[in-house]
Formats: sequence, structure tokens, C-alpha cells
Amino acid sequence: MDDFKQFKELQKQGWVHFAPLETFTIPAAAQLVRHSRIRSGQRVLDVACGTGPVAVTAARAGATVNGIDLTPQLLDRARENAALAGVNVDFREADVEQLPFSDAEFDVVVSQFGHMFAPRPDVAVREMMRVLKPGGTIAFSTWPPELLVGRTFGVVGRYAPPPPPGAASPPLWGDPRVVTERLGDAVKNIVFDRQRMLYPALSASHARVFFERTAGPVIKIVEMLATSDPARLEAFRREYEALVADYYEDNIIRQDYLMTRATKR
Repeated sequence: MDDFKQFKELQKQGWVHFAPLETFTIPAAAQLVRHSRIRSGQRVLDVACGTGPVAVTAARAGATVNGIDLTPQLLDRARENAALAGVNVDFREADVEQLPFSDAEFDVVVSQFGHMFAPRPDVAVREMMRVLKPGGTIAFSTWPPELLVGRTFGVVGRYAPPPPPGAASPPLWGDPRVVTERLGDAVKNIVFDRQRMLYPALSASHARVFFERTAGPVIKIVEMLATSDPARLEAFRREYEALVADYYEDNIIRQDYLMTRATKR
């Protein structure tokens, strides 16, 4: 197994426990659907759809929706969510770096905090643009590197094993200059917006424990260090809680994020 396949397999395993986090991404999903200007009758692809908040929201707006994700357990939850909402969404296991769709198949391609984890942005962009119709919309939500979640990746990176050579840092997708460069001449009319996700917590420690049980990269660090280096695990926990404290007030952690929309030429 090459380095990237092994890396993706670890990602697939790491996100198995993500489902409880969907509670916080559901309002953000509605914001992304609105930002994407999705309307009835369009064909929409939700990349790295997780448990399906964006896909289900788009389907409720009347779109015909496909959702893809690496993690089968999250797709099972997405199918349940779609059934509860009374909508039909075609969910399937797939990789954004190798989308199982024809050229120019979709009117809109979206991703909520998902495609940013693909290790090779150039490959992910090429695939998302390939399946998007000329004149279609690409839109996504991402975590800026200078804010809480982006800074968390920096903390995680100091304690986790290094990614494969050539793998990009996910929060770079939250920098408008990087986004503009990566989309390049394939798009026009790039629009950026900012939104805020509010996460309730009784303390920084309360938040840290929740993310240790649900967020893939944090789960892997805890699993690795709990047996190999408990002292280093405690150092990670202290550093993480200190970071969260900068964004914590009145039992709320603020997590600001970037939304992007552009039109394929």
C-alpha cells in the first residue's frame, strides 16, 4: 500500500466516530446551501458528505443529490438522516481524488469541511471541476488557518506522525489567497463570506474530552500516546485546552469559518 492509500485508510478509520459532531454542522449546512444558491431541479454533488447535513438540506430544497464519503459508517448515518427527512439522496463510498461520475454531470459541487482533508489539493480540484458543468457552481466551507480549528491542526501536527510527503495542510483551504490560487483560471466570480459556528461547552476540558471521542485526528493522537507516551499526551491536552480557552466565553466556543463560491468557466 502506497503512502497516500495508507493515509486515506487512517482517515477513514479516524472519522468513524464523527456522528455526534453533526449536531453542530447542521446549521452550517443550511448556510452553505444558501451560499451555494442551490435550487430545485439542480443536480448537486456533496463531497466528503459525512452524515449528510448538506446533502439532505439540498435535497429538501428540491435538488437531485449525490453524496460521497470515505467512511461507510458515516454514510449509513447519512442514509438514516435522509430517510428521516423524507428525501432521496444517492450516497456512496468514494474518494474526492477519484470521483465515480462522468464529466460535467453536476450543476453544483459542494463540500462542508470535507474536501480540505484530501492530501493532494490539485487532484481534488481537478476532479471536482471535471464533474461540474461549465457555468456550474463550486462552493465549500473550510477552516481558516489563523482561527481556532485551523490553529488546532497546528497543535495536532506537533504530536501526530507526519503526513505523507507532499500532503497539504487542510486549513490552507481556509485562506482566500490559497483558494484563489488553487481554483485558478478554471473559475470566475469568486465570492468569500464568513460565518460562525457556536459550540456549547462547560469548560475547555469538557470540549477537549468531546473532541477526543469524535474528531478523527484527535482520536488517533490519544490512541497513540495513551500507551506510548502518557506524559506527552498530557502535554497535548494542556496545549489544546489553552488554545480553546482563547475562544471560550459564557459556555460557548466560537468557531469561525470561511465560505467560498465560484463559477466554472
